Amino acid sequence: MSHNSFGHLFRVTTWGESHGAAIGCVVDGCPPGIAFTLAEVQAELDRRKPGSSRFVTQRREPDTVKVLSGVLEDPERPGTLITTGTPIALEIENVDQRSKDYGEIARQYRPGHADYTYDVKYGIRDYRGGGRSSARETATRVAAGAIARKVVPGLVVRGAVTQIGTREIDRANWDWTVVERQDNPFFTPDAAAIPVFEDYLDDIRKAHDSVGAVIEIVAEGVPAGLGAPIYAKLDTDIAAGLMSINAVKGVEIGEGFAAARLTGTENADEMRAGPDGKPRFLSNHAGGILGGISTGEPIVARFAVKPTSSILSPRRSIDTDGNEVEVVTKGRHDPCVGIRAVPIGEAMVACAIADHYLRHRGQTGRI
Repeated sequence: MSHNSFGHLFRVTTWGESHGAAIGCVVDGCPPGIAFTLAEVQAELDRRKPGSSRFVTQRREPDTVKVLSGVLEDPERPGTLITTGTPIALEIENVDQRSKDYGEIARQYRPGHADYTYDVKYGIRDYRGGGRSSARETATRVAAGAIARKVVPGLVVRGAVTQIGTREIDRANWDWTVVERQDNPFFTPDAAAIPVFEDYLDDIRKAHDSVGAVIEIVAEGVPAGLGAPIYAKLDTDIAAGLMSINAVKGVEIGEGFAAARLTGTENADEMRAGPDGKPRFLSNHAGGILGGISTGEPIVARFAVKPTSSILSPRRSIDTDGNEVEVVTKGRHDPCVGIRAVPIGEAMVACAIADHYLRHRGQTGRI
């Protein structure tokens, strides 16, 4: 299987399967001298890991990350690792696999899942949790994203769930401090939406069903000038990174599809000179990117995650011999996989920005 890498100068290659011994990634192209701690990487993984609430899969994985190469410990700051410029290898062991849960579907295609397409392409598939098609693989991206955040000085990337199924937040209540609250298992920025999402997902779980979600990612501190016209647009690579996340079926930048309902006078981001003489945008309908190049405004991207295809409700399908069957997927699955997609989306946006930051520096010699 090819195409397991993304990025150009900041390049990430992931490896491993959902029910294998471990998963991991290799971060190649990270500049030397970048300081980070293992605790910082672990904190990002802890935000994504399973078993954190009743609204996500109950698979119990500590997701403890190990750094195998590419760093040296700073002798003056114990616990601080310094990148050497060589490939950084990260590993996360799998410790709570239950492959027997998938025995009954070893020869059946789950509707809405990649079972059939993997089989028709490769002639073989790892039915144990989906192998590489499992969202388990995304843990390694989160680890890489933690390092990517360190590459661009002042970069802050944050994400939030704005919609679960038919329930949406009130954007007037947006508060970033709410996202990380201990009593908020949904990454929602609207405190009033927490009990609404709880009741809604409890009903979905009891019905043995699942539902999708919309996640918004905002990147601040992005220098103007990143990206390039035509085939190396910053928004192209952000969209590709977000679309590569399992179960993502739609991506938009800035106003996105809503821009089709706006007039030119409404959509144009007017400009004035700021106190420092630099341009000041009066709005940000473009989501921080014009012509594929960053404007210096916050980059705003949204992506839609479909409902989890592995559910307990019987669904019509066929098996590998073409026999008609009804598929019931046992095991531990997210009633809304979009919840844990927030740190994954943040990681993909951070990696894309880090990559373009290094490309811009290499091409122009300045930032």
